[in-house]
Amino acid sequence: MKGSIVKNELHDQIKELEQEYDIDFSSTQKVLLSIRGTITGILDVIYGNVSVFTLKQSSQNVDSEKAELLNVDKDEEIHVREVLIHGKGRPLIYNLSHIPLERCRKEARDDIIKGELTISKILEKHKIESRREVKKVYIEKPNATLKELFHTQEDFISREYVIFEHGEIILWIKESFPISYFTDKL
Repeated sequence: MKGSIVKNELHDQIKELEQEYDIDFSSTQKVLLSIRGTITGILDVIYGNVSVFTLKQSSQNVDSEKAELLNVDKDEEIHVREVLIHGKGRPLIYNLSHIPLERCRKEARDDIIKGELTISKILEKHKIESRREVKKVYIEKPNATLKELFHTQEDFISREYVIFEHGEIILWIKESFPISYFTDKL
């Protein structure tokens, strides 16, 4: 039997990061960085029930950079949401979402603003068929928020992805966790 090699750009990005930083990501880290589904569902399986805490929500006008990420006009108003996924007595994942609410169904928009559900639960609840596309994975220094939430100075692994509905971006999401998290030694 002869197969063909499947091109996977995310795999290449992860390999490049490993080489650049001279590290080996664990299998769990690789899954969390590359999954096109819900991270919360995976964390539920690994840790039992996880909790989601909405840290902050606001409306903002987008700058040129965010306008390009979301494919919206500069100065368009979007909803910005910061969430912390928590499990086994500690923070697990920081999530920053930029949401052009005008592209969301009214009932989903209401749930987003309430801030009680994860994005994946909102999509599921309202039967929104969507597609996720991971744009990039990288390692970064923590900002003040990450240092405070995770009580660490270590580097963070981050990924950025967008969620599409009917060919339009309805969410841009960045997820981050400390580089020592989700190693196979947990």
